[in-house]
Amino acid sequence: MTEQYKRNVAYKLKIGQILTGKPILESEKLKFLELGDKQVVRVNLIANIIDKYMQEGEKKFGSITLDDATGQIKIKSFGEDVDKFNDLNQGDTVLVIGLVRSWNNEVYLSPEIIKKKDPSFLLVRKLEVEAEEPKKKNREEMLVLKDKILDMIKEAEKEGGIDIEKIILQIKESPDIINEEIKRLLEDGVAYEPRPGKLRWLG
Repeated sequence: MTEQYKRNVAYKLKIGQILTGKPILESEKLKFLELGDKQVVRVNLIANIIDKYMQEGEKKFGSITLDDATGQIKIKSFGEDVDKFNDLNQGDTVLVIGLVRSWNNEVYLSPEIIKKKDPSFLLVRKLEVEAEEPKKKNREEMLVLKDKILDMIKEAEKEGGIDIEKIILQIKESPDIINEEIKRLLEDGVAYEPRPGKLRWLG
């Protein structure tokens, strides 16, 4: 049986990108999110669950708050669809494919598919998304980035260092640019790697 309609592309996005999109409404209903040259109706994102709310009774309702270090967004379900949330808990990393919705000026997602994933998928997704948005940084921006990385390394000294992966996940910047800056810090002798992928402060 042939599909009767053209299914919208589920764009791989970060939550921060979704939140910067411009909602285009039609009769007060969200038609799509305008994001650069994209008209976004469906999204594909990977994030951590930081909050879960379930309402039982006549009007079943479920809401899950997702966070991927670039922002937070809710996914909401009503009626029998709430069952999709049953096996999900705070702290889980999930892949969500869903439709972008808007209510009372709040953009949220209506989930089509929710799958638990290993937390490492957060980094994989960040690499995928960043690869599509090449950036050139000026000297001033690079110095700000360098300071951010240094602050994180210094702060982590009391815990015996910090994983490079953690820095990449927490800083809203291209992993290539972050790795380039880390390489410079190692070459300058400001930081060192007690083991691969771990950074400590040398000062």
